[in-house]
Amino acid sequence: MSLWQDFMTHQGKTIHKWAHYFPIYERHFAPWQNRSLVFWEVGVYEGGSLQMWQRYFGPNAVIIGIDINESCKAHEAPGINVRIGNQADTRFLQSVIDEFGAPDVVLDDASHHMKPTWEMFQFLYPRLPRNGVYMVEDMHTSYWAHHGGGLNVEDSFINRSKKLIDELNAEHTKGELEPTEFTRTTSSISFYDSIVVFEKANVVWKDHFRTGADHKRK
Repeated sequence: MSLWQDFMTHQGKTIHKWAHYFPIYERHFAPWQNRSLVFWEVGVYEGGSLQMWQRYFGPNAVIIGIDINESCKAHEAPGINVRIGNQADTRFLQSVIDEFGAPDVVLDDASHHMKPTWEMFQFLYPRLPRNGVYMVEDMHTSYWAHHGGGLNVEDSFINRSKKLIDELNAEHTKGELEPTEFTRTTSSISFYDSIVVFEKANVVWKDHFRTGADHKRK
């Protein structure tokens, strides 16, 4: 059963998702199915998506829901853990890491406001393992003034993420941009309608080769 089919036949707690997100979820999350992992969904809403992710990732997944709303604690269930705190509170985030370990996969579906979304990313992304996935959804709010965004707003999450494209490629700038830890540990940044996905590299090995009868390795 595809994730979309699971969503459409879901009979549990309420889930609210954009339909075009589902192929994106499966593209980036499928390698983690039926593996041991720590999954964070930041933004619990009514708890249904935690149930969906538990089914999707399988019995070896540790499912963590994070929300600022204390009523979301009621959505805990066997295999589903909910912790209450602010997504921009680094001490709170560290306490969840201390309890469960660093997340392998993060889905940020929380405030959708620019400042806390970026602050959590800055703190959490470096702590993901080398093959981790960090997905931020509903980033159409990057274009909304009442969420701290706007088309040409420097500090919108979309604009900050665009700048990271140069950082990803820093090694090719001939000294104009110094490579960073982000450069060394990130394999890709993917942009979709309303979603940005960062994937870390298990092994970063950058070299080039020639093959064929008339070529040897440079």
